Amino acid sequence: MAQTTVSIRMDDTLKKNMEETCSELGMTMTTAFIMYAKKVTRERRIPFEVSIDPFYSDENMKHLKKSIQNLESGNGNAHDLIED
Repeated sequence: MAQTTVSIRMDDTLKKNMEETCSELGMTMTTAFIMYAKKVTRERRIPFEVSIDPFYSDENMKHLKKSIQNLESGNGNAHDLIED
């Protein structure tokens, strides 16, 4: 079977982290991408949910930054973690 080369651009840190994770799983990044491509082709869909996490919304990020500023300036309301 003829093979071709696919080039993917990504952040250096992301690449390093993915290589480490793949290595821990006993595979290369190439193997991981081939597995992904085969699953997409077989199922004709992205094999995981693609959505926007509301945690990262502009409104929530603004709230978090303000809360951090308040804590750092001594005006925040720190609380203990509640465990069930």
